[in-house]
Amino acid sequence: MNLHKFPFKFVRFLATFYFILFTFLVPASGETTKIDSNFDGKMDQWRHVSPEGKVFKVEYDTDFDETIDQVEHYEGDKKMTRAEFDSNKDGQMDQVQHYGKSGKLERVEKDSKHKGVYDSVEFFNENEMITRIEIDKNGDNHADTFQHFDENQKLKRIEHDTDYNRKTDRWDYFSNEKIMRVEFDTNSDLKPDQWQYFQGLNIIKRVENDTNFDGKADHWEYFNSSGKLTRRESDRNFDGKPDLVQNQ
Repeated sequence: MNLHKFPFKFVRFLATFYFILFTFLVPASGETTKIDSNFDGKMDQWRHVSPEGKVFKVEYDTDFDETIDQVEHYEGDKKMTRAEFDSNKDGQMDQVQHYGKSGKLERVEKDSKHKGVYDSVEFFNENEMITRIEIDKNGDNHADTFQHFDENQKLKRIEHDTDYNRKTDRWDYFSNEKIMRVEFDTNSDLKPDQWQYFQGLNIIKRVENDTNFDGKADHWEYFNSSGKLTRRESDRNFDGKPDLVQNQ
């Protein structure tokens, strides 16, 4: 799975370049410097300076359509704290990148549906590697899907709240980004009672069910390499051993 490439490195390049450029274009405190970077007669960059003489915001029109589509926020000694982007150029910011005191990327918020609501948040570690994504699928301002990544930025687990009651009821487990196992909580007791195991490319291999919700499987279904059901087994007296076998 290819992770989405964020433009934070590009943001830093722009920031560095323009701070060097602005060394020769320092406005008076509390003023704004306007720049026409492509010499088309239209301003496409705005550098805002506080009364203390420090840059606190830089705005860009990156596609030169006279609409601002990127905004960088600074504090202190030229440290960027936040960068906003209008990724689909509709005039509304839909992505916000947050930076820590060290200047490293910590969090990215996205309005993936372009409806004016940030519905996903991506979290990064001290090495700016993604560790987790939280998604709000139903728009109630509460995350209901949690994607977890390993040290190589590969997906290792997804937790779902499928009925939107703010409780996890499904767990997907991956190995080398391939689905290996899915667990379900069918009775909302916060414990899995169905386990699905996969083989190959998302082909079901085995399904186990805990029909009396005691934490132990008592019904099993087995599938061949094509995903066709071949056998059912049941433990009717719940002693941990199958006492009914049905070949399909």
